[in-house]
Amino acid sequence: MKDKKNFLILTIVLVALIAISAVLYNIFKDKIGHEQIPQTTSQNQSQSDDKKEEEKAPLPAPDFTVYDKDGNEMTLSSFKGKPVVLNFWASWCGPCKIEMEDFEESYSNYKNDVQFAMVNLTDGKRETVKTASKYIEQNGYTFPVFYDTDIDAANKYRVYSVPSTYFINSEGELVGYVNGLIKPETLQKGIDMITTDSE
Repeated sequence: MKDKKNFLILTIVLVALIAISAVLYNIFKDKIGHEQIPQTTSQNQSQSDDKKEEEKAPLPAPDFTVYDKDGNEMTLSSFKGKPVVLNFWASWCGPCKIEMEDFEESYSNYKNDVQFAMVNLTDGKRETVKTASKYIEQNGYTFPVFYDTDIDAANKYRVYSVPSTYFINSEGELVGYVNGLIKPETLQKGIDMITTDSE
Protein backbone atom coordinates (compact mmCIF):
# COMPACT_ATOMS: atom_id res chain seq x y z
CA MET A 1 0.00 0.00 0.00
CA LYS A 2 2.83 2.34 0.90
CA ASP A 3 4.56 1.59 -2.43
CA LYS A 4 1.39 2.45 -4.36
CA LYS A 5 1.10 5.73 -2.45
CA ASN A 6 4.74 6.63 -3.16
CA PHE A 7 4.31 5.72 -6.83
CA LEU A 8 1.21 7.91 -7.08
CA ILE A 9 2.99 10.86 -5.43
CA LEU A 10 6.00 10.43 -7.72
CA THR A 11 3.74 10.30 -10.79
CA ILE A 12 1.91 13.47 -9.73
CA VAL A 13 5.21 15.29 -9.11
CA LEU A 14 6.54 14.19 -12.51
CA VAL A 15 3.40 15.33 -14.33
CA ALA A 16 3.54 18.65 -12.47
CA LEU A 17 7.18 19.17 -13.47
CA ILE A 18 6.40 18.44 -17.13
CA ALA A 19 3.45 20.86 -17.04
CA ILE A 20 5.56 23.59 -15.40
CA SER A 21 8.33 23.08 -17.97
CA ALA A 22 5.84 23.39 -20.84
CA VAL A 23 4.37 26.59 -19.37
CA LEU A 24 7.83 28.14 -18.83
CA TYR A 25 8.87 27.21 -22.36
CA ASN A 26 5.76 28.87 -23.84
CA ILE A 27 6.32 31.98 -21.73
CA PHE A 28 9.97 32.46 -22.60
CA LYS A 29 10.30 31.08 -26.13
CA ASP A 30 9.03 34.30 -27.77
CA LYS A 31 10.65 36.73 -25.35
CA ILE A 32 14.16 36.32 -26.65
CA GLY A 33 14.95 36.90 -30.32
CA HIS A 34 18.00 35.72 -32.16
CA GLU A 35 21.00 37.87 -31.32
CA GLN A 36 22.32 37.47 -34.81
CA ILE A 37 20.39 38.07 -37.98
CA PRO A 38 20.50 34.88 -40.04
CA GLN A 39 21.00 35.72 -43.67
CA THR A 40 18.44 34.28 -46.04
CA THR A 41 20.09 32.82 -49.09
CA SER A 42 19.63 30.03 -51.53
CA GLN A 43 22.67 27.83 -51.82
CA ASN A 44 24.02 26.58 -55.11
CA GLN A 45 26.81 24.08 -54.71
CA SER A 46 29.49 23.67 -57.33
CA GLN A 47 32.16 20.95 -57.35
CA SER A 48 35.87 21.61 -57.74
CA ASP A 49 38.77 19.12 -57.70
CA ASP A 50 39.67 19.84 -54.09
CA LYS A 51 36.48 21.10 -52.38
CA LYS A 52 32.84 22.12 -52.66
CA GLU A 53 32.22 25.79 -53.13
CA GLU A 54 29.00 27.42 -52.00
CA GLU A 55 27.59 30.36 -53.87
CA LYS A 56 24.94 32.30 -52.04
CA ALA A 57 22.25 34.17 -53.92
CA PRO A 58 19.65 36.31 -52.14
CA LEU A 59 16.08 35.04 -52.05
CA PRO A 60 13.33 37.24 -53.47
CA ALA A 61 10.98 38.46 -50.75
CA PRO A 62 7.53 36.91 -51.32
CA ASP A 63 4.97 39.51 -52.39
CA PHE A 64 1.70 39.81 -50.49
CA THR A 65 -1.36 42.01 -50.16
CA VAL A 66 -2.43 43.65 -46.90
CA TYR A 67 -4.66 46.65 -46.13
CA ASP A 68 -4.39 49.99 -44.40
CA LYS A 69 -6.87 51.11 -41.75
CA ASP A 70 -9.27 52.36 -44.43
CA GLY A 71 -9.21 49.10 -46.37
CA ASN A 72 -6.89 50.27 -49.16
CA GLU A 73 -4.66 47.54 -50.60
CA MET A 74 -0.90 47.58 -50.15
CA THR A 75 1.50 45.13 -51.77
CA LEU A 76 5.09 44.58 -50.72
CA SER A 77 6.19 44.91 -54.35
CA SER A 78 4.93 48.50 -54.36
CA PHE A 79 7.94 49.35 -52.15
CA LYS A 80 10.53 47.96 -54.56
CA GLY A 81 13.41 50.39 -54.90
CA LYS A 82 13.40 51.14 -51.17
CA PRO A 83 14.68 48.97 -48.30
CA VAL A 84 11.90 47.51 -46.15
CA VAL A 85 11.68 46.56 -42.48
CA LEU A 86 8.77 44.11 -42.29
CA ASN A 87 7.44 43.31 -38.81
CA PHE A 88 4.61 40.93 -37.92
CA TRP A 89 2.87 41.78 -34.65
CA ALA A 90 -0.37 41.61 -32.64
CA SER A 91 -1.73 43.82 -29.86
CA TRP A 92 -2.19 40.80 -27.55
CA CYS A 93 1.50 39.85 -27.90
CA GLY A 94 3.64 40.95 -24.94
CA PRO A 95 7.02 40.82 -26.74
CA CYS A 96 5.49 42.78 -29.66
CA LYS A 97 4.53 45.57 -27.27
CA ILE A 98 8.01 45.65 -25.77
CA GLU A 99 9.70 46.25 -29.13
CA MET A 100 7.21 48.84 -30.47
CA GLU A 101 9.07 51.80 -28.93
CA ASP A 102 12.27 50.72 -30.70
CA PHE A 103 10.46 50.45 -34.03
CA GLU A 104 8.93 53.89 -33.49
CA GLU A 105 12.35 55.40 -32.77
CA SER A 106 13.91 53.71 -35.80
CA TYR A 107 11.01 54.83 -37.98
CA SER A 108 11.54 58.43 -36.82
CA ASN A 109 15.23 58.19 -37.75
CA TYR A 110 14.90 56.32 -41.06
CA LYS A 111 11.43 57.05 -42.46
CA ASN A 112 12.88 58.91 -45.46
CA ASP A 113 15.27 56.10 -46.37
CA VAL A 114 13.55 52.90 -45.24
CA GLN A 115 9.96 51.71 -45.66
CA PHE A 116 8.56 50.30 -42.44
CA ALA A 117 5.67 47.87 -42.80
CA MET A 118 4.19 46.88 -39.44
CA VAL A 119 1.86 44.05 -40.42
CA ASN A 120 -0.80 43.13 -37.87
CA LEU A 121 -2.00 39.53 -37.74
CA THR A 122 -5.67 40.39 -38.05
CA ASP A 123 -7.60 37.14 -37.79
CA GLY A 124 -10.95 38.81 -37.05
CA LYS A 125 -11.32 36.94 -33.75
CA ARG A 126 -8.42 37.35 -31.37
CA GLU A 127 -7.31 40.48 -33.27
CA THR A 128 -9.43 42.89 -35.31
CA VAL A 129 -8.64 46.07 -37.22
CA LYS A 130 -10.51 47.95 -34.49
CA THR A 131 -8.55 46.51 -31.55
CA ALA A 132 -5.20 46.81 -33.32
CA SER A 133 -5.74 50.38 -34.54
CA LYS A 134 -6.98 51.39 -31.09
CA TYR A 135 -3.75 50.09 -29.57
CA ILE A 136 -1.66 52.03 -32.12
CA GLU A 137 -3.61 55.26 -31.52
CA GLN A 138 -3.51 54.96 -27.72
CA ASN A 139 0.28 54.64 -27.80
CA GLY A 140 0.81 57.40 -30.36
CA TYR A 141 2.79 55.28 -32.82
CA THR A 142 3.31 56.88 -36.22
CA PHE A 143 4.92 54.08 -38.24
CA PRO A 144 2.86 52.61 -41.13
CA VAL A 145 0.53 49.84 -39.96
CA PHE A 146 -1.12 47.33 -42.28
CA TYR A 147 -3.71 44.66 -41.54
CA ASP A 148 -3.33 41.09 -42.76
CA THR A 149 -7.06 40.36 -42.80
CA ASP A 150 -6.69 37.69 -45.51
CA ILE A 151 -3.70 36.13 -43.70
CA ASP A 152 -1.86 36.43 -47.02
CA ALA A 153 1.38 37.90 -45.62
CA ALA A 154 1.53 35.50 -42.67
CA ASN A 155 1.07 32.52 -45.00
CA LYS A 156 3.70 33.72 -47.48
CA TYR A 157 6.25 34.21 -44.69
CA ARG A 158 5.12 31.18 -42.67
CA VAL A 159 4.63 33.29 -39.58
CA TYR A 160 3.48 30.99 -36.79
CA SER A 161 4.49 33.18 -33.86
CA VAL A 162 4.96 36.88 -33.30
CA PRO A 163 6.91 39.03 -33.30
CA SER A 164 8.87 38.25 -36.45
CA THR A 165 10.94 40.79 -38.36
CA TYR A 166 12.33 40.62 -41.91
CA PHE A 167 14.87 42.88 -43.58
CA ILE A 168 14.44 43.36 -47.33
CA ASN A 169 16.84 45.29 -49.55
CA SER A 170 15.91 47.80 -52.24
CA GLU A 171 15.99 45.04 -54.87
CA GLY A 172 13.19 43.20 -53.06
CA GLU A 173 15.47 40.48 -51.70
CA LEU A 174 15.41 39.00 -48.20
CA VAL A 175 18.60 39.89 -46.40
CA GLY A 176 17.86 38.63 -42.88
CA TYR A 177 15.24 37.97 -40.25
CA VAL A 178 14.68 37.75 -36.50
CA ASN A 179 12.10 35.53 -34.83
CA GLY A 180 10.99 36.73 -31.42
CA LEU A 181 11.70 39.94 -29.55
CA ILE A 182 14.27 42.05 -31.38
CA LYS A 183 16.73 44.10 -29.36
CA PRO A 184 17.49 47.70 -30.43
CA GLU A 185 21.04 46.88 -31.49
CA THR A 186 19.84 43.95 -33.60
CA LEU A 187 17.20 46.13 -35.24
CA GLN A 188 19.91 48.67 -36.04
CA LYS A 189 22.13 45.93 -37.45
CA GLY A 190 19.32 44.82 -39.77
CA ILE A 191 18.66 48.38 -40.92
CA ASP A 192 22.39 48.88 -41.57
CA MET A 193 22.44 45.72 -43.70
CA ILE A 194 19.65 46.91 -46.00
CA THR A 195 20.65 50.58 -46.17
CA THR A 196 24.33 49.85 -46.86
CA ASP A 197 23.23 47.42 -49.53
CA SER A 198 21.14 50.10 -51.25
CA GLU A 199 23.87 52.72 -51.39
